[in-house]
Amino acid sequence: MASRAHLPGSPASIAVLILSFFQGSVCGITFTFTNRCGDTVWPGLLSGSGTPPLETTGFALAPGQSRSLYAPQGWSGRFWGRSGCAFDASGKGSCATGDCGSGEVECRGAGASPPATLAEFTLDGDGGKDFYDVSLVDGYNLPMLVQPAAAGCPDTGCLVDLNERCPDELRADGGRACRSACEAFGSPEYCCNGAYGNPNTCHPSQYSQLFKSACPKSYSYAYDDATSTFTCNHTDYTITFCPESTPSRSKHSSRRPSHEQLEDSVWLASLKASGASSMKITSWWSAPTVFRSGLAIAVATLLGAQIAPDHPVVGLL
Repeated sequence: MASRAHLPGSPASIAVLILSFFQGSVCGITFTFTNRCGDTVWPGLLSGSGTPPLETTGFALAPGQSRSLYAPQGWSGRFWGRSGCAFDASGKGSCATGDCGSGEVECRGAGASPPATLAEFTLDGDGGKDFYDVSLVDGYNLPMLVQPAAAGCPDTGCLVDLNERCPDELRADGGRACRSACEAFGSPEYCCNGAYGNPNTCHPSQYSQLFKSACPKSYSYAYDDATSTFTCNHTDYTITFCPESTPSRSKHSSRRPSHEQLEDSVWLASLKASGASSMKITSWWSAPTVFRSGLAIAVATLLGAQIAPDHPVVGLL
């Protein structure tokens, strides 16, 4: 009969190991970034004040690629996609949209230069819930979808290509991005500051309504909280760039007047509603949680076999 492999350590130390394993699995969550765009996207990451940085602050994501990052309990911060980037072999360079100004692939604590589509998270906030949103307050550069792994938690994002419908006065970077009215004009009524620095005086503009009609779950202006912030109990998240394929466009395509583009936003809203179910991503984004659970069971079974029958494990699983 083959001898049983010897696993060193007392039952007490083994129990501590198992508890540590479960604690590490429960406290943090996994963000998975997926690029479905036709070109490389360089995600940028900025941790909030008082929260630890993630393992990277920026990286390249080729078309079809995914990458997962672990975030500890209580983390807060934002993600965005950079496009039109050119970096040399040493990682030095810049991006046409969403550039963080670091001159490198890594953003190193710098945020996105507007315009940029932002995904914002606060983990384990009030009531122990995660808070998340996709914001167009700083403008738009790429379609983005945020999906919680937990059932019953809503997806959010901006699924359509707003660059196609961007008014001339908001266009930026040769049609690669669309500025917010605040950035374009700097007026207090658009920026919600000064006399307009509260929800009673700052109201949606024709420009924020254009964004909201196309992307009804996204923040369109500073006080758009009621329909744009979502919560979920502790879970993993997938952030997808270009969740549906968008046709390539000419940088010199003709632009239509703002009022016509605002009318077209009704069509964009219907496109979003009719296509939402088909664009639901059900790939392997929940794998990290499933993997941890399966591995925990395997570890417990192996350790139980090691310490039985002298030290039976009761109620381990």
